[in-house]
Amino acid sequence: MTSIAVIGAGLAGSSAAWRLAQAGHDVAVLEQDTPAHPRGSSHGSARIFRYAYAERLYVDLVREAARGWAELESACGAALLTRTGALDHGEGHDPEGFARILAAAGIDHELLGAAGATARWGREFETSVLWHPGAGVLDAESAVLAMLDRAASHGAMLEKGWRVVAVQRSGTRGYRVRGADGRHVDVEEVVVAAGGWLPDLLRTMDLPRAFVGALPPLEVRQEQAYHFPYADEGDGWPTFIHKTKDMVVYGLPGGRDAGWSGQKVAEYNGGRRLRSASGQDGVIAQENRQRVVSHVERYLPGLVPEPYAETTCLFTNTPTEDFVVDREDGLTIVSACSGHGAKFAPLLGELVLALVEGRESVPGRFRPSRSDGRVGQ
Repeated sequence: MTSIAVIGAGLAGSSAAWRLAQAGHDVAVLEQDTPAHPRGSSHGSARIFRYAYAERLYVDLVREAARGWAELESACGAALLTRTGALDHGEGHDPEGFARILAAAGIDHELLGAAGATARWGREFETSVLWHPGAGVLDAESAVLAMLDRAASHGAMLEKGWRVVAVQRSGTRGYRVRGADGRHVDVEEVVVAAGGWLPDLLRTMDLPRAFVGALPPLEVRQEQAYHFPYADEGDGWPTFIHKTKDMVVYGLPGGRDAGWSGQKVAEYNGGRRLRSASGQDGVIAQENRQRVVSHVERYLPGLVPEPYAETTCLFTNTPTEDFVVDREDGLTIVSACSGHGAKFAPLLGELVLALVEGRESVPGRFRPSRSDGRVGQ
């Protein structure tokens, strides 16, 4: 049994804690606030689950993650994934390419012309449309709590209000993790799942210079999302991604966050850049609000183009939009980057466990320290 500190209790950290504790390791989760708090990336009840990717690797990983979601729902006795189906369209998108990849992977889908899609869903489409019914909406906050509950059932401990300020080597084997209030824990292994705070923490960790240098640059953005009321009955709305020449817009039923009466709509990577999550201010940009409202007016006639609620959240992006799940000298970094990591949450913990236990099953492209990029592919 290995003693492990997991820094961060969002989706990635909670998943890591669950899988590590499930495998018999001694786990302590150190969370600076509370699990799935609103200043992070894992709060709220509405995240997109979808299979449509431009690469087969990710489609296969979604399939693996789906098994994890089913396992978690069975263990906690609650629904965490609501199937709504998903639409992908727009002149900047590639519905036909997605359809070819989903067909090769055996994922149920349908490719429709613009007129047929307009007749079916009552909104305006200018290109062909990919529909895949297995997509849906994830309840991120409930998933975090469920994974932490599973971790606790296997002996993991959760420490709230524990802000990490340094991760230092301790003796010949292990690390001392120091908190802002003077507390510390000594462990054999550390898993860092700090989301948008990772750029800050990297400067405090005893990691080889070559390992840190191999990490991709991280871009933290303060994203903005808006909830629009349904003009009529909202039941049956799918999730969607619409890529125009000028912007990428996504939408999904807002669930509990929207009082079950609206659609959450946002511009992908439309928020301002931050040095790290510590620089967020929660302020909505008027220009971004107007861009999204104009898109709703133009393309989504089933919504009233006046947001009744709005919020900010964090994206932590890599240049390739790939994740970072890498390890060196007993210290593992897991960053579910680029705004599409939530759907993979149960799988991220499995990847962390594989690294901790020395199994070479993590896709090489997620391990920047492996310059050959071949491991696990």
